Amino acid sequence: MHISHLSTRDALGSLHSSSGGLSSTEAQRRKAEFGANRIEKIRGEALWRQLAREFVHFFALVLWLAAGMAFFADYQAPGEGMATLGWAIIGVILINGVFSFWQAYRAERAMAALTRLLPQQVTVLRDGHARRLDAEQLVPGDVVLVQEGDSVPADCRVIEADGLRVSLATVTGESLARSRSADACDEADVLAAANVLLAGTAVVAGHGRALVFATGMRTEFGKIARLTQAGHEGHSPLQLEIIRLSRQLALLSVAIGAAFFLIGHLLGLPFWGNLLFAIGIIVANIPEGLLPSVTLALAMATQRMARHHALIRHLPAVEALGAATVICTDKTGTLTVNRMTVRQLWVAGEALDLPLPAELLERCRPLLDVARHCHSLREVSEGTRLSVLGDPMEVALVELGRQARDDAGHATRVHEFPFDTARRRMSTVHDLAEGRLLYCKGAPEVLLPLCSQVLTREGVQPLDETQRERLRQAQEEMAARGLRVLALAWRRVDGEALRIELESELIHAGLVGIEDPPRPEVAEAMRRCHGAGIQVIMLTGDHPVTACAIAREIGLLRGETPRVISGHELHHLSESQLQFALDAPEVLFARVTADQKLLVVEALQRKGQVVAVTGDGVNDAPALKRADIGIAMGIGGTDVAREAADMVLLDDNFASIVKAVEEGRAVYANIRKFLTYILSSNIPELVPYLAFVLLPIPLPLTIIQILAVDLGTDMLPALALGAERADPQVMQRPPRPRGERLLSWPLLARAYLFLGVCEALAAMSLFFLVLAWGGWDYGTPLARLDPLYLQATGACLAAIVVMQVANVLACRSPSESLLTTGVRGNRLGGNPLLLWGIACELLLIGAIIYTPWGQTLFGTAALPAAAWLAMLPFAAALLLLEELRKCWVRRQARAAANAAPTAD
Repeated sequence: MHISHLSTRDALGSLHSSSGGLSSTEAQRRKAEFGANRIEKIRGEALWRQLAREFVHFFALVLWLAAGMAFFADYQAPGEGMATLGWAIIGVILINGVFSFWQAYRAERAMAALTRLLPQQVTVLRDGHARRLDAEQLVPGDVVLVQEGDSVPADCRVIEADGLRVSLATVTGESLARSRSADACDEADVLAAANVLLAGTAVVAGHGRALVFATGMRTEFGKIARLTQAGHEGHSPLQLEIIRLSRQLALLSVAIGAAFFLIGHLLGLPFWGNLLFAIGIIVANIPEGLLPSVTLALAMATQRMARHHALIRHLPAVEALGAATVICTDKTGTLTVNRMTVRQLWVAGEALDLPLPAELLERCRPLLDVARHCHSLREVSEGTRLSVLGDPMEVALVELGRQARDDAGHATRVHEFPFDTARRRMSTVHDLAEGRLLYCKGAPEVLLPLCSQVLTREGVQPLDETQRERLRQAQEEMAARGLRVLALAWRRVDGEALRIELESELIHAGLVGIEDPPRPEVAEAMRRCHGAGIQVIMLTGDHPVTACAIAREIGLLRGETPRVISGHELHHLSESQLQFALDAPEVLFARVTADQKLLVVEALQRKGQVVAVTGDGVNDAPALKRADIGIAMGIGGTDVAREAADMVLLDDNFASIVKAVEEGRAVYANIRKFLTYILSSNIPELVPYLAFVLLPIPLPLTIIQILAVDLGTDMLPALALGAERADPQVMQRPPRPRGERLLSWPLLARAYLFLGVCEALAAMSLFFLVLAWGGWDYGTPLARLDPLYLQATGACLAAIVVMQVANVLACRSPSESLLTTGVRGNRLGGNPLLLWGIACELLLIGAIIYTPWGQTLFGTAALPAAAWLAMLPFAAALLLLEELRKCWVRRQARAAANAAPTAD
């Protein structure tokens, strides 16, 4: 039998404790047995292992193999530059690993945040006396004193309560404060037990004593922490694509290199020279700059998103958000402002919206007086202003009551009948200038039977059955709007003894509808999500009626029959039943717990959805971590939620997600742009080796020159493509299919068979042209340091770079003309990084060709001006051919669009 089901006396006896607490000796013994009251960290993978893993994935292993072969080749044949190549490849591996390693610290910080959330000091009874101790010293059987403003240090059974109320928002997600009493409770779920205080929750009103029955990881808070730590953190869609792409390119490179090594062997090439060529082919086909380019492009996107109040903590989350098909959002503090507000009154037979006009204040004065005085708040002075602290609902009522008059100094409270779950009402008795009055508030269905009169426009009149029915209908109408409805009443006491029976023969003052209002900008955000093909699902700890009303107000629910699933129903659904339930066009989950949120996220992912989850409480942390992207609130969110999330909304504004989604979609499109750009240069890097093996010519391009392109000249223009602005229509299209690949056949065909061929033609033409200018005879070998050879190979390298300048302009859009993108406002002047990238690319190739250190390191010689002029027609031809291809693509798209209605 759970401790919540026991009486106070039996609860104390079950833990061998007393109302005066434990002795110090017994407390020390129990601490040795149960351990400290703190969130223990599950032992995870050592940081050195996480670091090592970044250097042994498949892509890195291929590069390690290439570096090892280069060093071995240098050992066998010194002076060929193979050692320089080996060190360059190792530098690439180190850069890629370092950029990824920092992500391993996220879980470490999450656990530190969980510890900070628990209170540091508590008041506990030891040896019959109250003492202030560290929360870690608590053990089962301790008796703690709690009061308004305290955080609960462990799971406790209430043994004394005086107007005690707690906010469960950080654990259950429920926005309304709940009262707590010392009475035994039959509730099976400990989260709903009215005599239990949960670790990590906050006391918002009253005071009391509580018996600790669970500490540390045994608390409900600890169970959530365990879920957060144990939750599997899968790869984002982009990470999966990069892994797949890296393996494909690496395997392709090794296969081509091995094939040409075999061909060279059959042609009778020397072994070490043949090995050199095989390594060159492998290096030429592996885009060494891909991983750094992707990482840096994502980093730049995080800076742009930060300007829209979205802080990215995990780089792949940038693109994952753009791929999101479903957003699972909490209600309290995410869609709403997390502040209770009086929305509507029902007074004298009339519904009144706020703010009240001046002419209605007198009519509503009795109700406003009850709202002003009937509370258990603590009033504090802030300069000249009087403010109140405590239950947000009562704060909202007091703020309403202040519209009537400022007479706090003329009302003296003489007694209080506190709120509890059995009575579902509270009353206060005050001495005022006009006499002694009792003010009462509570659930309408509880207060209405206690009333014998009602306030009408004509004054106070007897409460007949017709008026009772009108009040019940008014209550239902207000509840249908998602408002929490309270009834307010009063009566004169006339010097009678203060006893509970005074809560009878009351005068009904009216009804008050209270809500946590939605953020004003959320409705537009919902509209944009729907337009972008993103489904939004609310998961909240609040009541289904309240959740549905808010969902309709913000436009989340638009149909007549949405699928509303409560936590109780979800508990009884099998995995397959839950997945079928998620097929409904509109789904909403209410009264759900932390593990149930996790179940919904996992079910959506099994259905192939890319899931984003928003939340702010401790209860959201496991789902935030398991989702493809977790989004936490920066202001109202807990440390736990922020540390478990991939993205933090700095303004707690759901609408900021929409801008982040737009940016994420742009990132994916931009990655494909610079992927096309990077892969295009592989063909002009590969063709020289093929030509060298198959033809009696010198090697047109060295391996170190290939690295000069992949890790030098190509980097800044590639990053510039990653900074391109989002297409204005990007949020009017559905999310890309989960199975869509970054490396698609159309992209490969464009990069390898079209752009790459154009560049290879230009590079080989310039190589032969410079050789011809120098009087070279076909088939004549040239020494590695021959000035003519250095000039010819430098011309081949320069031609690739010049063609890449034209290519970066062509890659700005896969289908739109360069002129059209300029008219659309995305011209070069709108992307300064592109201009800087091109300028740096040209300066770098100039330094390689004309400076002594560049010529020595990369094996080049100065080129005549005629060589540069000879490259320009090739660049112009590439742009012209690409414009013709784009024109054909647009024409095909228009034809498909025109044919679609006919097919219907």
